[in-house]
Amino acid sequence: MYVVTGAGPVGYTVAEQLAEQGHQVRVLTRSGSGPEHPLIERVRADVSDPAQLTEAMNGAAAVFHCIHGSAYRAAAWAAELPHAEQVVMDAAAAAGAVVVFPESLYSYSEPDRAMTEASPRAATGGKRGIRTALLAARQAHAASTVSVVAGDFFGPRVKMAHAGERMVTPILAGKAVQFIGSINQPHSFTYVPDLAAAMIAAARQPELWNTVLHAPTGPAVTQREMAAAHAEAAGVAAPKVSAVPGWVLRIAGVFSTDMRELAELLYQFERPFVMDSSQSQKLLGLEPTPLAQAAEATVTWWRSTVQVGAGG
Repeated sequence: MYVVTGAGPVGYTVAEQLAEQGHQVRVLTRSGSGPEHPLIERVRADVSDPAQLTEAMNGAAAVFHCIHGSAYRAAAWAAELPHAEQVVMDAAAAAGAVVVFPESLYSYSEPDRAMTEASPRAATGGKRGIRTALLAARQAHAASTVSVVAGDFFGPRVKMAHAGERMVTPILAGKAVQFIGSINQPHSFTYVPDLAAAMIAAARQPELWNTVLHAPTGPAVTQREMAAAHAEAAGVAAPKVSAVPGWVLRIAGVFSTDMRELAELLYQFERPFVMDSSQSQKLLGLEPTPLAQAAEATVTWWRSTVQVGAGG
């Protein structure tokens, strides 16, 4: 039996893949949401509550901790994430279960170089520093953990992302697409089903526990190329693409907390931002889904699930 905390794009996909492989899955969310499947038990639980989590973890071989902060702000992350991870790792250690975390590239302190599993992860300040501290806390804890790093998400169920609804919805509606930073710099995007597959594979290989792995991620593409790939998959004309310059967001950040939080990570979109997953792919025996195939699955999900043209 496996436990999955959270039912966002990552948690939902992990639970779905595990169930499709024939495993019993317990999904923990405050709302009781998650995939509908005979092998999936959806439980209402607050994973920051030790009592609730200890009971829910009973019998688990692994826990996939896929919750995120209540807001995309450093203050919310600092207030919520370290405590929640501590509670999960405490419960996992008591249950003898490994904890598998999806992780971002935020902690990488030399992002202008291609980021590998051996690259330094010592970024400081804001959301980047919080991710660095979370990785350090996992390493220091008695529980076995694996952190699987991904680039910016795309794929089915991915809405709140640079390659999510702000890109796919206008493409399907025949409208222009606006990104941030630059539309011509190479950027690593990770297909969420590939991240989920890597997390599941890592949980089953004890020799990979207590390491940081990279999810299988295809060659870096520009934001312009990302939009074109989804337009081609949808069978529509490539959209007009533009970008909001970084200086505009930085000025807006003086007056808006949300813009300031976004501007903090502009470096990822103004310069090349590339991850290399080749070493982890060999260890996990996995390859990234080709972009054309991933884009087709993404477009198919949007068309079947979201009413395009009516606000997404």
